[in-house]
Amino acid sequence: MADGDYDYLLKFLALGDSAVGKTSFLYQYTDGKFSSKFITTVGIDFREKRVVYRANGPDGIVGRGQRIHLQLWDTAGQERFRSLTTAFFRDAMGFLLLFDLTNEQSFLNVRNWMSQLQMHAYCENPDIVLCGNKNDLDDQRVVKEEDAREFAEKYGIPYFETSAANGNNVSKAVETLLDLIMKRMERCVDKSWIAGGVIRSNGHSSTEHLEADKDKGKCSC
Repeated sequence: MADGDYDYLLKFLALGDSAVGKTSFLYQYTDGKFSSKFITTVGIDFREKRVVYRANGPDGIVGRGQRIHLQLWDTAGQERFRSLTTAFFRDAMGFLLLFDLTNEQSFLNVRNWMSQLQMHAYCENPDIVLCGNKNDLDDQRVVKEEDAREFAEKYGIPYFETSAANGNNVSKAVETLLDLIMKRMERCVDKSWIAGGVIRSNGHSSTEHLEADKDKGKCSC
């Protein structure tokens, strides 16, 4: 697809504590590569990828492909950058919330990230996919899968155990989030509504509906 040749622009944010592997996760998804060198994200950065989304109808028939331009925003996990990163929450359509399976505190802090999302995202129940990263380091694991799944079920969000190192479930996690977003958009009664993180190729982005519905404490669709 050439520049501008897409149906939707979607913005996803990767969130989580520092060193859980957010940058490596996104790099693995967009480039299929992994670097063992740890570089702290300062503030915020982003990567891009073009994909084609095809929805399965109720009769099992695959619909026409939608051309999607994904912007995957990589946020800093350190507390000192929190005011900067939360400013980006409202313009994102979906969130990848990561923790480190070898770091129990990063899992405990997921609750804090969920609270931040409920406060700053475009609505109180945005689409989120929870990822327990570094599942290739099985001998160093401290977070039990059943505990993570129980947490995800409590909040009604999908959960994947991923590895930025070998790519395990990385694409599946992002594709699941994309599917949630596209289905949310299909449920919108007003098809002219465009969320803050979505731009039609033949139109402009708009946040008016989001602002109005956030004041009401609910999503627009």
